[in-house]
Amino acid sequence: MRHLKAHRKLGRTTEHRISMLRNLATSLINSRDDRIVTTLPKAKELRPFVEKAITLSRRAASLDGNTAEIGGLHLRRQAAAFFHAGNHGRATATRRGQTPPPRTAGVAAVRRLFDELGVRFKDRPGGYTRIIKMGRRTGDGAELAIIELVDNEREKDAQASARKRVKGSPKKKADETRATGSGANKKEESGNEE
Repeated sequence: MRHLKAHRKLGRTTEHRISMLRNLATSLINSRDDRIVTTLPKAKELRPFVEKAITLSRRAASLDGNTAEIGGLHLRRQAAAFFHAGNHGRATATRRGQTPPPRTAGVAAVRRLFDELGVRFKDRPGGYTRIIKMGRRTGDGAELAIIELVDNEREKDAQASARKRVKGSPKKKADETRATGSGANKKEESGNEE
C-alpha cells in the first residue's frame, strides 16, 4: 500500500528537496518573464508548492478593515516559509563605514508576491501556474518543462493582438467589397452612358 507516500523524492533527502523547491519557487516568482525551465518532475512538484504561497498573498489582498494589517503581516510570515530567509547576519556584519549586504532573493520574492501577484490573482480561485512540456534534454534525456504564471504580460499582449486581428478582419473585407462594388457600379454607369 502507498499510504502517506505522496510527492516525488527526486533522488534527494528531505532537507535538500525542500531547499530545492524553495530555490525554484524564488526563481519563478522573481523571474522577469514569469517562467522558468526545469525538468518535468520538478515542475510537477513545484506547482502545488508555489500555488499555496500565491493563495496566501491572494488572501492578504482581499483583506479589508481594521484587521487587514495584522492579518496581512501574519500571511506574509506564513508565505516567507516558502522561500529562503533574508541575511541572518545583516546587522552584525556591518561595521562603521561599510554598506550592509543586499537582501536576498527570498525577501524580494515575498515582496513581489504580496505587492504584485496577490493583486493580479485576487479574483482567480486557483490554477495560478501552467506547465508546458518541451521534450527531452540532449545530454541525459530528462524531460524538460516550462512552468509559468498565468495572466502574464506576454499572454495579455497575445490576446490583445488576437482581438485586434478579429476586429480588423471583417472591416477589411467590408472595405474591399465596397471598393470592388463601387468600381463595378462606375463601370456599369459609364457603359450605359455610351
